Amino acid sequence: MGKFLLILALQTCLDRAGFSPNAIDGEWGRRSQVALATYCAVKGVPVPSSPEAAYAEFFRRSPPACATVEVTAADVAALVRMPERPADKARLRYMGYETLQEMFAERGHLTETALRRLNPSLPWPNPPVGAKVRIPYFPGQSASVRANVLRVSLSRREITAFDAKGRLLLLLPCSIAADKDKLPPAGELLVDTMVPRPNYTYTPDFTPKGAKVVRHILPPGPNNPVGSVWLGLSLPGYGIHGTPRPERIGRAESHGCFRLANWNAKRLYSICDTGVAVVVER
Repeated sequence: MGKFLLILALQTCLDRAGFSPNAIDGEWGRRSQVALATYCAVKGVPVPSSPEAAYAEFFRRSPPACATVEVTAADVAALVRMPERPADKARLRYMGYETLQEMFAERGHLTETALRRLNPSLPWPNPPVGAKVRIPYFPGQSASVRANVLRVSLSRREITAFDAKGRLLLLLPCSIAADKDKLPPAGELLVDTMVPRPNYTYTPDFTPKGAKVVRHILPPGPNNPVGSVWLGLSLPGYGIHGTPRPERIGRAESHGCFRLANWNAKRLYSICDTGVAVVVER
């Protein structure tokens, strides 16, 4: 197994276990190191000396990291041409994927670059119906697992979820507000609302003096600015949500909310209920 495939397999296994490196890329960076270190801390074992040693020690007998899936006619039919103007976006019925490359990268929790490296012979960005695509495989999560408290670390830019016994369920990289004045204060909030297919009210950043502010309601979909799901917080205007740009997670660039990759936002959503505590920590 080459180094790219080994690291990709290790990242996939960590992701399956709930310790997300964010977008799987086959490169051993800081987020992968944090995911592995947290996994080892929970297990109460030392961090191995290298990714190769970690994979051999913890995941050598795990199911294969990748599966082969087929491009279907339904996949192609679901593609959307995304217009530039907000008014035109508001006329769409669904803000879906623009390319199969984007679609299959998200299905595999991958960067688009890693998807191409895994499938170098395919004509990206849109291989034909019937093409075989290799992507990381993620089995379903137990529906009985429930979060009791979420912790949002502003300094580490991550969200952790714990059950009622204090066991760590998920470690998820997130983005926070670029403007420090828009960061929520440290303290306890609650998950107030949960929306599985949120729309988004677009408000322009600038409106000329005396002109009427024109807002547009953008429809749901993975390319909606708040992604595939929304967990509204008890602080008005703030929430945890997905994003159409998963490779940018971890940066300080949101307007105040906490962004996750769509797949991580959906996983968190699946174990939460309204009333779950959300502790914001500096």
